Amino acid sequence: MPTLHWVGKDKVVNHHHDVPFRLLDKLYTFTANESAPVNSTANRIIHGDNLEALKSLLPEFEGKVNCIYIDPPYNTGNEGWVYNDAVNDPKIKKWLGQVVGKEGEDLSRHDKWLCMMYPRLKLLHRLLADDGVIFVSIDDYEQAALKLLMDEIFGSRNFVAQIAAVTNLKGRNDKKHISPCHEYILIYANSEFQSVGLPLTDEQKKAYCYTDEQGRAYALRDLRKRGGPDKREDRPNMFFPIFLTPASAKLSLEKKSEFDVEILPLRGDGSDGRWRWGIDKISDHIEWLHAKKPKKNGRWGIEHRIYLDPSITVGTSTLEAEDEDDDDDDEIVERSSKPKSIWIGGEFSTDSGKRAVKAAVKNFSFDFPKSVELIGRCMQMATGKSAIVLDTFAGSGTTAHAVLKLNAQDGGNRRFILCEMMDYAETITAERVRRVMNGYGEGSKAVAGTGGAFDYYTVGAALFTEDKNLNEDVGEAAIRDYVAYTESIPTAQQCGTDSPVSQVSKYALGANDTALWLFYYERERVTTLNLDFLASLNIKGLTKRPEHFIVYADKCALDKEFLTQHGITFKRIPRDITRF
Repeated sequence: MPTLHWVGKDKVVNHHHDVPFRLLDKLYTFTANESAPVNSTANRIIHGDNLEALKSLLPEFEGKVNCIYIDPPYNTGNEGWVYNDAVNDPKIKKWLGQVVGKEGEDLSRHDKWLCMMYPRLKLLHRLLADDGVIFVSIDDYEQAALKLLMDEIFGSRNFVAQIAAVTNLKGRNDKKHISPCHEYILIYANSEFQSVGLPLTDEQKKAYCYTDEQGRAYALRDLRKRGGPDKREDRPNMFFPIFLTPASAKLSLEKKSEFDVEILPLRGDGSDGRWRWGIDKISDHIEWLHAKKPKKNGRWGIEHRIYLDPSITVGTSTLEAEDEDDDDDDEIVERSSKPKSIWIGGEFSTDSGKRAVKAAVKNFSFDFPKSVELIGRCMQMATGKSAIVLDTFAGSGTTAHAVLKLNAQDGGNRRFILCEMMDYAETITAERVRRVMNGYGEGSKAVAGTGGAFDYYTVGAALFTEDKNLNEDVGEAAIRDYVAYTESIPTAQQCGTDSPVSQVSKYALGANDTALWLFYYERERVTTLNLDFLASLNIKGLTKRPEHFIVYADKCALDKEFLTQHGITFKRIPRDITRF
């Protein structure tokens, strides 16, 4: 696979491991007015460097984020915007100097941009769920570089599509030759991702213009497979005749009289094709089939029903999608349409985004904000109603607006996590979200509140000091949570006040069927793993004696032979606490 190289890459490839783990400090919780509708409440807005914020999210959210949307700096070189669309922001320049060193002084702006993006994408990849999907907005300046970067980090096999979204219908006029009017959205997904599809528009619903004997609406679709693999040799068992009795217009898999018409799945050029459904499915749902006689070639064809009611499902779930034959398409799903690779419409424009920001936050505007509808469409095609949605270049908070609006429309409980490093994280990003939740505007321009709540955080202190010792000021609870994460102890197996494991010792960290973790730590004194400590453990409180003990302490007074004999692994504090 082709890979991208740039000046400074060797310094940032593994930099995400070196980013200090910092705690998130909760400053306040905002809850919509009591009169507002019900919406998601476990949302977050984080003010701080998104690289550090991403690292801080790992213990709670690694592998759990269903949808990521980011709109990173496009690296145009224009530094006059409120949202600084270049990598010459003082915070980024300081970071480059620390990570890349003197070499960073000679970097081109493209090198700097790639150095900035790489470790952030690495951490985003760790946060993405197995069925998750990431959307990245970009334009021509860095599209080619970003594609190779995403291929390297997320895997070229996980590339889904590149959307061309028309975001500026008038086109920019500062270009010498061609005035661009579109941007790109690169989409990558993990292996278990399945597209939800877009809700049917009113125009698409018009296709469901037929009704059966019970008054249920349905549309008709060609039963012949169209689009590869659509040849007889691709699926020989999907090529067979269906017979039409003209007098009754009934269809059958058997010829009943000499007047019956044989209908085969022939392609447009007359060669043998194949049906979408297998013979067993057709036999079970023969009443769903209808004969049609095309005007051009005079050959009979077959159409099958697609019911608008999602509980009546046989065959494909969309009018546009290709059927996957008859072994995996009986799932009951909502009717939807397959998204196209070009998105055109005024609702996707930056003008629409500007209006939304100005309406919600008076006397302030962003030059090129994304529209609520554009981000909402990304979520519609990629998330369930309980998805966790992450945006680490939050800007004016459009992603949160889109999440809350979509929840209000379909009754979902999607949660958002926003990260914003700029100083307006509170005055603009959070303020917009507050107004969206409570409602804004007056008179005919009034917009009802969506409801909901969020917690506002800042990126706080590091867990380790520069000399690699524990920062004990963060508190014992934070240290224990961190160690439990590094030991990969699932939340359900961690020690809580009502857990049987807590009866073993106040230092118990967690337990599973075979192992017990103990974090023997006290701030005011040195702890020692010795026989007295082992004797203090109430092992009888467990239903099964652990085979393996992992004990953290400052010192160990037991020899290696004793430890091995009793299945004990000693880990010294802080030396053996993993830095991830």
